Amino acid sequence: MGEISNPKPIPPAEAAVPKAVVSRLSLYLRELQHLVRDGYETTSSTQLGSLLGFTDAQVRKDLAYFGQFGYPGIGYRCSELINAVKGILGTDRCWPVALVGLGNLGRALLGYKGFETQGFRIAAAFDVDPAKVGTAIEGVPTYALDDLAEVVAVKKIKLAMIAVPAPAAQDVADRLAAAGIDGIMNFAPVTITPHDGVSMVGVDLAIELEQLTFNVVNHQPKP
Repeated sequence: MGEISNPKPIPPAEAAVPKAVVSRLSLYLRELQHLVRDGYETTSSTQLGSLLGFTDAQVRKDLAYFGQFGYPGIGYRCSELINAVKGILGTDRCWPVALVGLGNLGRALLGYKGFETQGFRIAAAFDVDPAKVGTAIEGVPTYALDDLAEVVAVKKIKLAMIAVPAPAAQDVADRLAAAGIDGIMNFAPVTITPHDGVSMVGVDLAIELEQLTFNVVNHQPKP
């Protein structure tokens, strides 16, 4: 199968790892977890690539950024590779997360159970509505936005999600950065000016649907 025996990841070189490679690591992790769930103990670059629509060469190249993980004649041991990829992604521990905004989207995020299975736990929610402050939704306590810095410090939170209306998103991002948050996922439909030292990911569901409709329209037969 071409894999080389060395299950321990090697730290990546100083050169930045391409964003696309990191994205594919998450996909490999999901498929590996599915394989273990289905009773597989080993897999190969060919099988992983086939499941995801990649070549076996692409799988090996992506993993080679971080080390050599396979065994000749065996391939990859699924559980070992899962642990290695989690270590690379930093999800080999539980990350407490702050959620700002408890509208429909915020409540849906609170109810999503997939976060904890991947190493993330929403530890605190924040809102400006006095009727929501002091309550617990899905077991998560809700605090006033003005208490953000104090709660983040006490709970040692480094990641946050923004689910507020677009006009309020930049102010919330500024508050999160000032409170010591290192990574922000923005669900508000607006571009936020990033702060130095703070990683930012934007998730605009309408844009994702626009990309989908583009693909559908451009693959339709011409009338």
